[in-house]
Amino acid sequence: MMTKNTTSSNSLLKNSKRIIIKIGSALVTDMEKGTVRSEWLQTLAGDIHSLRDKEIIVVSSGAIALGRKSLGIDLLTPSKDLKIEQKQAAASIGQIKLMNAFQTAFSKAGLEISQILLNPKDTENRRTHLNARATLETLLKNNFIPVINENDTTATEEIRFGDNDKLAARVAQMMEADLLLILSTTDGLYTDNPSLNPNAQHISVIKNITEDVLNIAGEAPNGVSTGGMKSKIEASQIAVNAGTHVIITSGKPHNPLQEMLNRSQRSTLLLATDTPHNARKRWIAAHLQHKGAIQIDEGALKALKSGKSLLPIGVIGVTGVFERGDAIAIQDSHGKTFAIGLCGYHSEDTKKIKGKQSSEIEAVLGHAGRGVLVHRNDMVLMEGGKV
Repeated sequence: MMTKNTTSSNSLLKNSKRIIIKIGSALVTDMEKGTVRSEWLQTLAGDIHSLRDKEIIVVSSGAIALGRKSLGIDLLTPSKDLKIEQKQAAASIGQIKLMNAFQTAFSKAGLEISQILLNPKDTENRRTHLNARATLETLLKNNFIPVINENDTTATEEIRFGDNDKLAARVAQMMEADLLLILSTTDGLYTDNPSLNPNAQHISVIKNITEDVLNIAGEAPNGVSTGGMKSKIEASQIAVNAGTHVIITSGKPHNPLQEMLNRSQRSTLLLATDTPHNARKRWIAAHLQHKGAIQIDEGALKALKSGKSLLPIGVIGVTGVFERGDAIAIQDSHGKTFAIGLCGYHSEDTKKIKGKQSSEIEAVLGHAGRGVLVHRNDMVLMEGGKV
């Protein structure tokens, strides 16, 4: 989704079309009062409004931090020292405060928001992955700003992302974002901890995330944060491997995005080596052990080769047993596999709607379904083409 090749943080922010903005707890929360930094959030909303030509998704921490005071938990108590039930109770209290603050700030800026709570399985399980992706695509098309947080109230330690840096990276991967902008309390990565070593040097660009890079990144400090610089670099590794560039910078100033656009805010840029589109296609193509297959007619074959999605009307045969979101082989009428795709229906429903118009799906299945059987973004041709 990049409009042109760029290498500076400033230019990437200007030219990216789909951006994930991750906000840390220490930015959202007033550390002394345990309340939302409303004025800061208002300036962020204004910045996002000025970028209304872009598709923006916000991943915000802060729910647990904002619920601490109500439970009598000191804000300086390290997050890792809290019991899981304390975190979940704090999240259930703080989530309301967080979203009320977002609603107030963004509505003043003329923006509409939506709330989404995600768990790791929502981005990693193929079925829920497709649901979450479709929901976010719909919100973006209708000019909403999705505000995402981890579903802390129900997640267990074994199934949590652990911090919203990794959640933001998974969302960037799922949504094929051009840029992941991580707003933190520091302006990027240094060769050492700058608060302890005055000779530490700032690193402005990272082309490859090596073990040396991971080793110089530190853990989270005490307080409301759960992810330190090491967490941000690990999350960045997920994003850049998915074709998404990453910028880590300080979000402390008011109007943090304008600070970047004005080139007055230092940052660390981690460069992706490929595009999000190509990275997703490689991921789909890796599903060689597909669960089933569908055969299509010549008209559908021609449509797919020209870059269209697969509609039920073009299907003439279904074999195998598969669930929604499973990888399936797409074959021509002679049984030759020419594409791999993630199917939008399980095998039994696919058999029922094959050969049908999309408008007939509800009558056939008894419920409204998606008009597309395999979306072009969830498909890769084995021998080239536009998909």
